[in-house]
Amino acid sequence: MVDISKFSFPPFSLDRLMTTCFGQGSGEKLCILIDLPNPEDVKDFAFLKDESLSIQNYGYEVFYNGFKDGGLDRLNYQAGDFYAYKETGGSNLDMDDECWDPTGKQFSLDKDIYPNYGIILTVSTFSATAPLTAKAKEYGFRGATLHGLNQIIIDSGLSVDYDEISAITEKMRVGLTKADYFEIDFSVEGQTTTLRLITNQQEAQKSHGLCPPGKPDVANLPAGEVYFVPEGAEGEFPFKYEDETLGMLHVKDGKIYKSTLLYGDYSLIEEHNEKLQDDPMTGALGELGFGTQVLPFSGRDIQDEKIRGTVHVATGRDDHLGGNLTPDLFKHKQNASHDDVLYAPFKTPEIRIPEVRMIRNGETITIMQNYEVTDYIDQLLA
Repeated sequence: MVDISKFSFPPFSLDRLMTTCFGQGSGEKLCILIDLPNPEDVKDFAFLKDESLSIQNYGYEVFYNGFKDGGLDRLNYQAGDFYAYKETGGSNLDMDDECWDPTGKQFSLDKDIYPNYGIILTVSTFSATAPLTAKAKEYGFRGATLHGLNQIIIDSGLSVDYDEISAITEKMRVGLTKADYFEIDFSVEGQTTTLRLITNQQEAQKSHGLCPPGKPDVANLPAGEVYFVPEGAEGEFPFKYEDETLGMLHVKDGKIYKSTLLYGDYSLIEEHNEKLQDDPMTGALGELGFGTQVLPFSGRDIQDEKIRGTVHVATGRDDHLGGNLTPDLFKHKQNASHDDVLYAPFKTPEIRIPEVRMIRNGETITIMQNYEVTDYIDQLLA
């Protein structure tokens, strides 16, 4: 367990989180969604007996019980209903339409849930930000995705003042916007490589946790990052596979086209290359992001990519970020995910990032060195 005593956060408050992120309720119906391997296990809350489903347990204890214990009245919401859908098996994959409630009754997300609730909170193992963002635009609801919840996140990333985080993130966004491109230098196993991500003077975007009334949207919580949808990419960057295997990913025309082994299990490299050859869109780079918050390491990328001094790139769909990489472009439905690749000293200690540079209007500005932001960023945030 990470010791967060050196950080200063107020105790978690569901009322403060909801009021800050969504504003005071105005009688909207609210519900909580969770994902389960077998969604029918939501009947009589049977899933609570499975210790491996700790994330979903937080959805029940913190949010469902929190709203039922007077939270709905205090915040001026209605219903506080609870549903489960089948886990997708991958980050940001589209969800099946069927869901179930604790009585065992089956419903349709499209027909029964999305049109009938003003606020939808999703606590899940696999991120649902991309599909829910699309559904929010279609049906007009607001919501939040809180995948991978653990106690560290609740005590830190969900306990911050999101008005303050939004202001900090906006300062950093303004300082990085309209860049021509970014360069990230990597050092690993005696090799130094560079990945260039072309942003072509696009307006930087931010994930800042605020989802006020009047605009259908889905906040990704914890929030706190500045991000871009790359218009192209070239170069090489290291990648850490699940079993500590390291590969070098080779990029041209905005896509990873092959992986080569640095050390570890060569079969993982072969498997990755087969996937890239079979469905080249799986190698498309769909995001570049920089964390803006001061937070403890949680072991979950949903929070850890929001930590200042980290950088992440992502492969796959980016339509929820305003990009053009939509699920229909992938050969196989199960490949249409959005997968963050996070670089941080606690996540990828084998990989060093000597420098990250922003090139804008002919000027080169160093924004990170060795997982620390530079004076340029510090001055933005002062």
